Amino acid sequence: MSQAMDKKVVWITGASSGIGLALTKRYLEDGWRVLASARKSGELEDLLEAFDSLAFVPFDMTDDSQIEAVHDTLSSYSAHLDCAVLNAGTCEYLDINEPDWKMMDRIMSVNFFGLVNSVEVCLPLLKKASSPHLVGVSSQAVQAAFPQAEAYGASKAAIRYFLSSLRMDLKQFNVDVTCLLPGFVDTPLTQKNTFSMPFLMSPDDAAKRMFNALESRPFEYAFPKRLTAMLWAGRHFPKLWLSMLAPKTK
Repeated sequence: MSQAMDKKVVWITGASSGIGLALTKRYLEDGWRVLASARKSGELEDLLEAFDSLAFVPFDMTDDSQIEAVHDTLSSYSAHLDCAVLNAGTCEYLDINEPDWKMMDRIMSVNFFGLVNSVEVCLPLLKKASSPHLVGVSSQAVQAAFPQAEAYGASKAAIRYFLSSLRMDLKQFNVDVTCLLPGFVDTPLTQKNTFSMPFLMSPDDAAKRMFNALESRPFEYAFPKRLTAMLWAGRHFPKLWLSMLAPKTK
């Protein structure tokens, strides 16, 4: 991997498919050095052959025994990180007729505690940058309740609060913190959904919006705005929202 010191360095988790892969491409095209993590390299293989400014760092973020080793590997590529985009996540839905309550553990392990483990990995390297930026990916699902989304929505809401609180504690270290709240994106995860997904975006479109928004380092960025407006109505008119989305009484 190129060691040119004039390139900014970003670490991206969940980089082997979907939004993470699209973000990896976007940062590479903009001239960044990209350290990409996932459990397996997956769709990154072609990019690894095409860009010497890209390196793959395997990481199962649910396994906290890997934290020190992943930090050391990142450090071997760069003494600092200018940005970390913690994007990895998963989704399952609760069937209230045959509930799998262990799902809550599985989803929180990946989406929330996996993000916390990722922060532990990258924070020391962010603190060494001149103007560091920590980015976490939540979801527009936190803006209003959805049926069967108890596990997914709760994990993404936990991310949102965690990052909001972390922002306050990291101000003393000059680390900016952004929480991204994307809507529906056409990824391997959402392709399993059996319900309507309004304003569905491609991963490239989502990555472009994220990348452009992060230049101004907002506290939060929710998109697309049409979905944000729809969920605002759901949040402020909860009885109407319930009557529209809840399964009908048997």
